[in-house]
Amino acid sequence: MKSKFIPRPVDTHRYNYTIKSPQVMVIDEKGQKLGVLQTSQAVETALSRGFDLVEVASSTEPPVCKIMDFGKFKFEQQKKKKEAKKKQVVVHLKEIQMRPHIDSHDYNFKMDHIRNFIEKGDKVKITIKFRGRELSHKEIGANLLEKALGELGDKIIIESAPKMEGRILQAVIAPNKK
Repeated sequence: MKSKFIPRPVDTHRYNYTIKSPQVMVIDEKGQKLGVLQTSQAVETALSRGFDLVEVASSTEPPVCKIMDFGKFKFEQQKKKKEAKKKQVVVHLKEIQMRPHIDSHDYNFKMDHIRNFIEKGDKVKITIKFRGRELSHKEIGANLLEKALGELGDKIIIESAPKMEGRILQAVIAPNKK
């Protein structure tokens, strides 16, 4: 079996001799502007100081390059990316379905699930499905939904108010951040 080709990650920043622009704005390792220099001259300056010339902003004219250690710079970038990924919170939308004539035990069981989802920080879509003649008694479903929202009290924020869509009555709730 053939092995799959896995492309190597491309460096987003050019450094030293990979910088294509003929002239660059150079900033030294202390943050001082050295001015616009020829790229070859700027690379030689950086290497003579024991550092690399890293292209920081390629969209400007001329591109801005900084004299720094490229390995350290790359490590810092990875660290920032990892930290940003850690801070990201994924909110899932969970759905709980009920019928207008639900038994009390089933209702309590579903409410426990809703409470658990809210405590975990997930949004919950409460759906009440009507079948057949149940559709003529929409107020039973509306009362059930109001009862459920009332029980949850101030733990939730109603994101989407209860509304009918065909044979379905639904509302979306999210945890209260307070």
